Amino acid sequence: GSTIGALRMQKDATEQKILRLNANQADLAMERAWDLIKPGVTEEEIALAIQNSFSDQGALPQFSIVASGSNSAFPHHQTGSRTLKEGDAIVIDLGGKFEGYTSDITRMSTIGSPPKDYALVHQIVENAVRAALVAAIPGEIAKNVDKAAREVIEKAGFGKYFFHRTGHGLGTEIHEPPFITSNSETILEPGMVFSIEPGIYIRNKFGVRLEEIVILRDNGPEILSKIPRELKVINHR
Repeated sequence: GSTIGALRMQKDATEQKILRLNANQADLAMERAWDLIKPGVTEEEIALAIQNSFSDQGALPQFSIVASGSNSAFPHHQTGSRTLKEGDAIVIDLGGKFEGYTSDITRMSTIGSPPKDYALVHQIVENAVRAALVAAIPGEIAKNVDKAAREVIEKAGFGKYFFHRTGHGLGTEIHEPPFITSNSETILEPGMVFSIEPGIYIRNKFGVRLEEIVILRDNGPEILSKIPRELKVINHR
């Protein structure tokens, strides 16, 4: 079984093309969600818009995590009936399935001005993403990509607030090898596809997670999303 696993980890040109299409669909779903965000709308209503966006594009919605305000401090928040309000930080993590392959992206938005300390935390997570992208080269061990992201967050004094793995492989499954964890010994090779998604989650305040899906190429990672990782500030004044 391990040989099949190793083969599946490397995506050929056709698979890579489908994954790029999928990433574009996810970008459009994210933008659809942002279009709907305003005070008074619920997490569930935004999640429905995401699902409809995938369906409209001929894809199968897979997941749509919408975590607003203090809910954003829970990485696997169950999208619910909470009503969004001015000043909320919002984590949106979404994915669909198209032609047998999946997409996955996480971006941050706020309604109006972000909460106190938000900019600092967002920048630390951004720096962690960048460090992981630099570390992700063919021949590197997967755990060193996790380490690169984790060290940035630890050095900034937020280590205890990053309590999940840096990433996971993506293909026909939303979570498949290679896993980018602190103990993963997988040697990274061109054609591997995986997420880089560090986060900082401060209970009763907010959480920040930024997620890219990359295809590893000879010279490093190709990011599939075209949406910048900057905070999307949504004003309704």
